Amino acid sequence: MDEVLLRSLTPGVLAILVRRGADFAAAEDAVQDALVEAVHVWPADPPRDAKGWLVTVAWRKFLDQTRADVARRRREDLVVEEPAPGPTPAVDDTLLLYFLCAHPSLTTSSAVALTLRAVGGLTTRQIAQAYLVPEATMAQRISRAKRTVSGVRFDQLGDVATVLRVLYLVFNEGYSGDVDLAAEAIRLTRQLAAQVDHPEVAGLLALMLLHHARRGTRTAPDGSLVPLAEQDRGRWDTELIAEGVEILQAALARDRLGEFQAQAAVAALHADALTAEETDWVQIVEWYDELVRLTDSPVVRLNRAVAVGEADGPRAGLAALAALDASLPRHAAVAAYLHERDGDLATAARLYAEAAHKAPNIAERDYLTRQAARLNARRCR
Repeated sequence: MDEVLLRSLTPGVLAILVRRGADFAAAEDAVQDALVEAVHVWPADPPRDAKGWLVTVAWRKFLDQTRADVARRRREDLVVEEPAPGPTPAVDDTLLLYFLCAHPSLTTSSAVALTLRAVGGLTTRQIAQAYLVPEATMAQRISRAKRTVSGVRFDQLGDVATVLRVLYLVFNEGYSGDVDLAAEAIRLTRQLAAQVDHPEVAGLLALMLLHHARRGTRTAPDGSLVPLAEQDRGRWDTELIAEGVEILQAALARDRLGEFQAQAAVAALHADALTAEETDWVQIVEWYDELVRLTDSPVVRLNRAVAVGEADGPRAGLAALAALDASLPRHAAVAAYLHERDGDLATAARLYAEAAHKAPNIAERDYLTRQAARLNARRCR
């Protein structure tokens, strides 16, 4: 069973059901049921038109759900047509579906969570990690969002800022998580940039391109994590970097600074350094100061502490870190790195082990475990 194919077809199928009159929550359930049936049926009897098969089965399942729901009995009076026979036209509705999910009846955070779950394909756990909240809290938020839009006509599009936030989080999960969604997020952001003339859209696209240019060097052949300072910069994609820098410069020239432009500026400074030692950490700290002003995000402050440690020394970085909540994800890993640079190997080893226990993925856990073991071995010599 081609899971990647199913994932790529899901947004388009969901969009078709919504356009045909299905409310969003019921459409999502029907599509999920169709995907389950595909997993069982396709290995023995693969369809010639995968998308058309999914549309037909999902639509039938939606109708079954509708007829079984007394509260929605009036929907049975609607004239419903089966999808036409033959291949379904290859129309990409994904970006439109992002805007539809960002419905005005939802708060920004609820719209983002709903879109990530229904269209982006992320699990509730992954979304909760992105928002720094418990999984149960996020599950309740998504359920409330579904109830809010249940029965709502999707004839109003959400705002660009909400869609940008969704695309950013989808890219981040594809870049650092369990599901490869980064290329899809870039594709959709390119579409959005072609339709919307806004510096923050350009800033997000630049940020994605600059990060994606390093994608092939972030892990070793055995899958182990390679930190930025140790990556082979000769293997970075210089064409993507050049494109990202050009897009960023044009956006910054409009003098309407936003979060994504500032993040892209940090990424551009990393890309500009021929070696890790040549990185302009002073400028990076200045850009993080702008990001703190724009977002007041604890994650931004955590990254700023690392940059301060590089620009002004590890004790300055630890001082910046001391102002942050120790329960913040990756706080222990940052503290371990700064303590190691300050020469406190015992504390660093303990914190690396603690960070490994809290790591969000296997590659990061293994890397942090090796760091702890390396320092413990040095102490025993």
